[in-house]
Amino acid sequence: MILVTGGAGFIGSNFVLDWLAVNDEPVVNLDALTYAGNRANLASLHADPRHIFVQGDIADTALVAQLLATHQPRAVVHFAAESHVDRSIAGPEAFVQTNVVGTFRLLEAVRAYWQGLDAAGQAAFRFLHVSTDEVYGTLSPTAPAFTEDHPHAPNSPYAASKAGSDHLVRAWHHTYGLPVVTTNCSNNYGPYQYPEKLIPLCIQRALTGQPLPIYGDGQQVRDWLFVSDHCAAVRRVLEAGELGRVYNVGGWNEKANLSVVNTLCNVLDELQPRADGVSYAAQVAFVTDRPGHDRRYAIDATRIERELGWRPAETFETGIRKTVQWYLDNTAWVADLAARA
Repeated sequence: MILVTGGAGFIGSNFVLDWLAVNDEPVVNLDALTYAGNRANLASLHADPRHIFVQGDIADTALVAQLLATHQPRAVVHFAAESHVDRSIAGPEAFVQTNVVGTFRLLEAVRAYWQGLDAAGQAAFRFLHVSTDEVYGTLSPTAPAFTEDHPHAPNSPYAASKAGSDHLVRAWHHTYGLPVVTTNCSNNYGPYQYPEKLIPLCIQRALTGQPLPIYGDGQQVRDWLFVSDHCAAVRRVLEAGELGRVYNVGGWNEKANLSVVNTLCNVLDELQPRADGVSYAAQVAFVTDRPGHDRRYAIDATRIERELGWRPAETFETGIRKTVQWYLDNTAWVADLAARA
């Protein structure tokens, strides 16, 4: 049994689905079902006894303690987070509460549980903290990619709150001996992503004839990671990661935002062309850049490949095609989100 936090969100739900597709170990799935959490992501598991869904907050120490005592998980995989940079700029307090305070309270509940295990249980237990490359700050166009030794230098409230959670996890390992591992991933994309993020937002706006908003000049560079590749990396780190170690997880796909949008427009032109024959790229519209917008992120994922043998299976070209096709095939999922908004 494992306990997953945030398992109804984008990455978390993909992880739960992939986990139960490749093994039979049950999952307790704790999610607060905020705007980005969606039980519909997990519809295929509705009658699956291996999946136990609990609506609740990671900051609810009593609830987390009860779940740990009842289900006795061998590991906690911590995805739960507020994650949208624009929202963090408009309302940073929610990010501090969830990402910092919530992680602190989760760590405390897990520490109490872990300290009550026998020696074998303590040795086998793992707390895997899922974080982001945004904690490292920004890179110049020619700078080497982020390694695990790069200092934290967050530039947005979101990134600062995730950096805070990284530091807490590290401290609970070094101070209390809690057996932790941390992953810092690059920009994820794929099925079930809430359409406030660049790729699903532009897919939906393209299909409804709306402008495709690109911040500034569109040359902000990100490393793009297909979500199933990320899930495979998390499984591998949980299985064999060294305690106290940080593993960067990236797709080896540095792309400028404008290039990403042009690529998905080309895929849409092929799979569902506009009635007038004009490319969806004609809908691109440049808008005022957001405050403190980091210019470039890039992940050096050498460590996880060298030490654990993980490397992404998807290129950006294969991953973006699968992503566009999924959104075309799942219009009811998108319509349900729109109705809830």
